[in-house]
Amino acid sequence: MTTEHPFAQFVRILGKGRTGSRDFTEQEAEEVMRMILANEITAEQLGAVLMLLRVKEETPAEIAGFVRAIKKSFELPSDRPAVDVDWSSYAGKRRHLPWYILSALLLAQNGITVFMHGASGHTAGRIYTRDVLALLGLPAARSFAEACDQLTKNHFSYMDLEHMSPRLHQIIELRPVLGLRSPVHTVARLINPMDATHVITAIHHPGYHPTHQESSRLLGHAHAAVVKGEGGEIERNPDMETLVKTLHGDTMEDELWPAMFKKRHVKPAELNPASLAAVWRGEYEDEYGEAAIIGTAAIVLKTMGRTATMEAAEALASEMWQLRPKETLAAVA
Repeated sequence: MTTEHPFAQFVRILGKGRTGSRDFTEQEAEEVMRMILANEITAEQLGAVLMLLRVKEETPAEIAGFVRAIKKSFELPSDRPAVDVDWSSYAGKRRHLPWYILSALLLAQNGITVFMHGASGHTAGRIYTRDVLALLGLPAARSFAEACDQLTKNHFSYMDLEHMSPRLHQIIELRPVLGLRSPVHTVARLINPMDATHVITAIHHPGYHPTHQESSRLLGHAHAAVVKGEGGEIERNPDMETLVKTLHGDTMEDELWPAMFKKRHVKPAELNPASLAAVWRGEYEDEYGEAAIIGTAAIVLKTMGRTATMEAAEALASEMWQLRPKETLAAVA
């Protein structure tokens, strides 16, 4: 008789039919991810568990277990700097430019330490953070040590999942093979590798709003915000209401940020990332873009408790924008 593979029990838990299957417990999810990261499973088992999770959708307990295993696999410098904001960026933009990048840099210019992490290239036709930062002359970190150095010097660092966790990057890259996103797209957003005091995540599909909020609670995030962001990134669309679900301790609340304009802007016919540097340097005006920058920064500032109201947060973000050191971002040829 052939001995059953140790991972087979976990495939069976999810796939035993309509009445026999169930969700993973948090502890089971942690062991599942540990085995995945350690390459203790077969390719067939990986595909099976990823798609079974995708069909039923991952629970907050499962996400928390997955994240705990991932964080245990990291080797971080013991002298890493304190991080204020964990900013995930895994969707990529296709309808509008990634104005959120300038929001994060604006906060960093004002002494708020932002660690951004994400994935690149998994979906065709999208603009990704790593590529835009390179265009702006801001190299991505290739190790946690390098990220810590950048955070200390500039209050900002971006690190791609490819370097944070090659195994998770490999799984995200399976999207064109499987035809569907995997749970890693959700889980990666909540890793918070540097243990930032404030965790900001974005969702595109409203159904994931409470999932992220409850996952943050289970993971013990002191302060968190889940943004219904433009294109699935942490970016406020100034033409629409933006729902933000917050977590402070055990208190969960909903914030509905109003549209910043009465009429919607026409979507640009083409996206030129060089416009980001031009807008930062004051060489080009983009009403939509500047509002997105200020509006996104305002959400983070209020989540951090820098202001008590949305209006005050927008005023503070606007002041930061007006006083930004324009020469700090190199012109793009």
